[in-house]
Parts: sequence; C-alpha cells; structure tokens
Amino acid sequence: MNCSLLTLVVCLGSISLTLSASAPVVSISVPDYIAQSVSLSQQARSITVKVRSPDFLGSGILLRRKGTTYMVLTNAHVLQAGDPPYRIQTPDGRIYTANLPQRLNFGKNDLAVLQFKSAGSIYAVASVGVSPTPGDEVFAAGYPAVEERGKKQSFAFTTGKVSLVLAKPLEGGYQLGYTNNIKNGMSGGPLLNRRGQVVGINGMQAYPLWDQPSVFADGSKAEERLHQMIIRLSWAVPITKVMQMMPKAENTTVTTVFNKAD
Repeated sequence: MNCSLLTLVVCLGSISLTLSASAPVVSISVPDYIAQSVSLSQQARSITVKVRSPDFLGSGILLRRKGTTYMVLTNAHVLQAGDPPYRIQTPDGRIYTANLPQRLNFGKNDLAVLQFKSAGSIYAVASVGVSPTPGDEVFAAGYPAVEERGKKQSFAFTTGKVSLVLAKPLEGGYQLGYTNNIKNGMSGGPLLNRRGQVVGINGMQAYPLWDQPSVFADGSKAEERLHQMIIRLSWAVPITKVMQMMPKAENTTVTTVFNKAD
C-alpha cells in the first residue's frame, strides 16, 4: 500500500515552519534583525557585571584588562549606595573583591571605576564607540534590582533610539537622552550602538519620582519646554567623556570571550 506524503507549511509573520508527516522536521527562518539583536544581547551580557557591597548595588562595565587586572566602569551614585569593600560579580557568576584606584578623579561627573584581579578566568572587555546622534538606534543593558527577597537579578536588554544630545551636560555629566526603558539597578550598565560598541553609561531613569528642575553642570536651569523633554527620557554619560578623563591604556588586552550569566 502506498503511503502519501503530507506536508503542512505554516507562515507566522516572517517565521515559516515546514511540517512533514513522514519526517518531523521543523525549518525556522529567523529575520536578520532578530539574529542581530540576540548577538548584541550576548555581547552586552559578556561585558556587564553586578556591583555589590555586600548586597546588590547596580551594574558595571568591563572596560579594560591589563594582565590579570580588570577595570570596571560604573556610576558614582552606585558606589554611594553601599560601603566598601565592594565586590564584582562577573558574567560567569564568580565574585571578586574590588578596590577604588586612587589616581582616577572624574570630578562632579557621575562616574566611578573599580578594579579587581582574576588569575584564572578571562573576560571580555568593552569596545568603545563614538557618541551617537539623534535618531540612532541604541541598546541599554544591566541588571534591574529585584524587590522580592531571594530572587536573582535577570539581565535586561532594551532597545530604543537617541532622542536628545545636549549641547552642554546636565549635572553628573549626562548628555545622551534616549527612549530605552531602564530600571533601578541598571545604573552603571552599558549603552551600546548597533555595532556593539559602548557609547554611554546608563544612569538616569525617565519620569523621576520628584519633578525637580533640570540643572546643567554649569548651574543654569533648563527652560520648561526642554525640561519636559528631558524628564521623558533615560540619560547616559557619553563614553567619550570617560575616555577623555582616563589615563592612556598601556599594554591593555582586549578580549572577546562570552561567558554564561548566572
């Protein structure tokens, strides 16, 4: 007796599934933009750490490696939320004691650097890009704080676009305004461009609880119309500002190793 072949093709948006009665084969076509987003998310995860003291304080960016010493960039207000000794939890779940380099001073900018040593594990470090312009797509990453006791922080990766680039920075050095949703705990995490390069450091959420005037670094206040635009956006300190204040990297190794997050 001949057995006829039954094939069913199902199209869901841009994902096609081919089901065959004689062979259980599923063919999935993933759009390029989804594949790119997954790749960027993995890249962001590989350079994003948790800052602790001893509880979770916020996020940080693996910025540089020199030998076995790693430099982590975060916000000053993240460290102000706890007391030393600070600890860094890397993407593979390991925890390292960290210290504050004495020679670095970011002035009134909401920036801080920690460093730690890892003799046995090698981690990826960030690739740095130029400041974005309004309309550019950006991706914000970090570990949101969790209110429920005992629950782990889940890695967050949000998409959006740059909406405002201020001619002069707000207090703390904030200059890049973007539409991505960032939550408590994502402060200190990276803002990336489509190439996976870090262009900013997350630090200010949209719609603050208290509607105070937007104040620039020089002490002047933003006019009301601009202020209303500012409070509707998330804000980052440009990575270019960081690099201007950092000492030149000598014998610094850049790695590209993806580690599984906890």
